[in-house]
Amino acid sequence: MNLRTDTPRLEPAALRDLTRSGEGPRLLDVRTPGEFRTSHIPGSYNVPLDTLREHRAELLHHLDEDVILICRSGARAAQAEQALAEAGLPNLRVLDGGVVAWESCGGPLTRGPERWDLERQVRLVAGTLVLLTGVAGLFVPGLHLIGTAVGAGLTIAALTNTCAMGMLLSKLPYNRGPRTDLDTVVAALRGTP
Repeated sequence: MNLRTDTPRLEPAALRDLTRSGEGPRLLDVRTPGEFRTSHIPGSYNVPLDTLREHRAELLHHLDEDVILICRSGARAAQAEQALAEAGLPNLRVLDGGVVAWESCGGPLTRGPERWDLERQVRLVAGTLVLLTGVAGLFVPGLHLIGTAVGAGLTIAALTNTCAMGMLLSKLPYNRGPRTDLDTVVAALRGTP
């Protein structure tokens, strides 16, 4: 996947200044509903990356203003920016450093029930697979190669700025949270219940 390298970025402090006036840009958080429920920037709308990619043409009719895309660190937001730009939406920017940078610069967050973010889940699953197959490989020849495959997958994830394991984990019920379908997203964007 070739992500655009010219994605316009917005520093967290600049976004904080824009949102203080109350007339800031539209904030789309592309993380999973579970991540969004844990913490999000006040006033942001949850449009999970998979939903955004699948329904970007329909979403264009509801995003006619400046849009700031948000995720945990900026990688998924950059993917969302590429998808919306390809569909023809102008005035897109990515929050540089995502929610992590926003919180670090003192930006307010709306908090819900605490849960592990996807990056931490990926580290747990990958580390556990490497550890277990490494130890079991002492007794079962060749089993250690699973750990090698996990390492190769993590290397590819870093080089392509995507993560197959993270995408798979995002589909677990723990990460999905309440169902987010197109009608729910559009109703939220329109400000209707």
